[in-house]
This record gives sequence, structure tokens and C-alpha cells, in this order.
Amino acid sequence: AHDRILTALNTGASSLSFVGSGFIVLCYCLFKELRKFSFKLVFFLALSDMLCSFFSIVGDPSKGFFCSAQGYSTHFFCVASFLWTTTIAFTLHRTVVQHKTDVEDLEAMFHLYVWGTSLVVTVVRSFGNDHRLGVWCWTQTGRTGKAVHFITFYAPLWGAILYNGFTYFQVIRMLNNATRVAVGMSDRAYQFDMKALNRWGYYPLILIGSWAFGTINRIHDFIEPGHKIFWLTFLDVGTAALMGLFNSIAYGLNSSVRRAIHERLDLFPDRFRKWLPSSKVRNQQESELVSL
Repeated sequence: AHDRILTALNTGASSLSFVGSGFIVLCYCLFKELRKFSFKLVFFLALSDMLCSFFSIVGDPSKGFFCSAQGYSTHFFCVASFLWTTTIAFTLHRTVVQHKTDVEDLEAMFHLYVWGTSLVVTVVRSFGNDHRLGVWCWTQTGRTGKAVHFITFYAPLWGAILYNGFTYFQVIRMLNNATRVAVGMSDRAYQFDMKALNRWGYYPLILIGSWAFGTINRIHDFIEPGHKIFWLTFLDVGTAALMGLFNSIAYGLNSSVRRAIHERLDLFPDRFRKWLPSSKVRNQQESELVSL
């Protein structure tokens, strides 16, 4: 009964993440005005989330090959997802704090860093690997496999969380100081959207909220492998599967995307437009992920 509940939860939450991430990928493909470097990073983040969610759904523990394929694919794209968040944080820090304008030249390095690191940790986790954990194939059952899984996923994950938190703290502090100076000088040209700045501070919390229960569950399972806590596993599966949805809302649905959508809605005939959401968009600064 617990397995059926966890299977349904994983499928439902992963489907929501798949739809949310797929929507951001679709917006990037359809709207040319979104194809700036800053949003390109969000596109690759959403693409990784979409594939991570897809492979979380399609795995079949009863079949060895498909089980292994799901385990490795899910690991690869989930690692790629949180690594793309570090490139976004790095881009903001390099632009705002270090005042560098060469971030677009680093795109090749970003791809090498994200996909290369994801591939390395996915290969390393094959040591001591033993899929066949109940209803999905990502987590491992052997003690060695559990240790390797923790080292190749949760250790880099929490390293990314710490890096993102420190980086956004520096960026927000820098822009807060600039805003106070601008207010003192009554210079509106240099005043920033404080809601967007505060929103940046929540970005690291997405990874924490998505993987905190999973980390606790892995540690508990390693210490007491014979004692499963259902409610902890329930929260682990549910929050981890929703990571793609959280990322698509926080990173993807910024003012640029909303404006592009509303501009398309305005093209509908008047008789249809009254049934659509209001197309009035506030004149926000594109400071969620703008080329500052």
C-alpha cells in the first residue's frame, strides 16, 4: 500500500514539474525576444528539470535495463539542474559585484562544467550500484551504493546550495547599497525593483526545500537501513519531484516571460480577449534575470 502511494505521489509531482518546465522550454522556443543569454541559462535549467521529471516517471523497477536507465538518467539531469542554478548565480555575481561584461563568452565553459560534472558523478555512482528500491530505481540499496550516492549527489547539491546562498547574499547586499545611495541622491535611474531583489534571496531555498527531506532520509536510511519512516519518505519523494515546478515558477516566470505572453494575448480578437486574463502588465524592471 505504501509503495502504491509513493508511486502515485512521484508520478503526480513529477508530472507537474514536467509540465512547468516544459512550459518554460516552449516559451524560449516560441518567443525570440526571450533568447538572451540570461534566459538561455534558465532554458537549460528548465530542460534539465523536464528530463529529470520525465525519467522519474518512466522507470520500471521490474526490468533491469529500464531500471538502470532511469537511475542513471535521473541522476544525470537532476545534478545538471542544480548545477545550472550555480551558473545563474555566478552570472549575476560576475555582472553585478565584479562589474564584468564577459559572461556570454563563458557559455562554453558553463556547458562543459554542467554536463561534464553531471557525467562524471553519474559514472562514479555506478560503483557499488544496486538498483531495485521498491517503486523507483534512482536510490540504491547496498550500503556502499548508498554512500556513493550521497557523495555523488547530496554532497555536490549542498555545495551548490551554499555557493548560491553566499553569492545571492553578496549580490543583494551590493544592490541594496546602490539603492540606498540612489534614494539619497533622488536618482530614480539607479533604483532597483526591491521585490525582485528580495526574490533572489529565495532561490537557494528552492533547493533546500526540494532536498532537505531527501538528505535526512538518506542519512537515516544509511544509519538504520532496516527501519523505514513512511512520512519522511513521503516528504522526500514529494518535495524532490516538485523541484522542476518550483524552478520554473521562480526562475522562468519573470517579467520578460509574462510580458511576452501578454503581448501574444493582445493579438487575439476583442471578442475572445475578454475571456482571457488581463493583459495589463506592470512596467517592472527586468531585474529577475536581466543582462544588467
